[in-house]
Amino acid sequence: TCVNPTFITEHPAVMSPLAKYHRSKKGLTERFECFVATKEICNAYTELNNPRVQRERFEEQAKDKDAGDDEAQLVDEVFVDALEHGLSPTGGWGMGIDRFAMFMSDSQNIKEVLLFPAMKPLVPVVASKAPSGNGGDYEKRAIAAEAKIEELAAKLAELEKRIGK
Repeated sequence: TCVNPTFITEHPAVMSPLAKYHRSKKGLTERFECFVATKEICNAYTELNNPRVQRERFEEQAKDKDAGDDEAQLVDEVFVDALEHGLSPTGGWGMGIDRFAMFMSDSQNIKEVLLFPAMKPLVPVVASKAPSGNGGDYEKRAIAAEAKIEELAAKLAELEKRIGK
């Protein structure tokens, strides 16, 4: 468990299908993640720009998906086609406002702070999907989640005022 700020580096290639392979360590990638207080704050890697290797990784992921791995992805033909037309060496890191909100609100799961309706159902949707006899509990949890979203949105607006946005 990473309580203190921790960088985890050199992930296995099987865990990082879009990251470039490590220059000197076979089977690893050029990638790191930063964790603070047990939460992932950012993710960064050098982009894989070899279309042949990328296709092989996608195909391996597709096999894993067929075998029941819910997190595995299918082959992205459009992306491979773009790579075949040439992608210069690229890299970057990501630290979304969702991860920042999760960290600041001490949430345990990123879904607790997502503001996107497609990923965080509204009260009527949750209540209508509730198993028979349990609707009240689902509705209470959905109302509490909606209140938390409103609270986070207010905090975000306050933070934007402070930084002058």
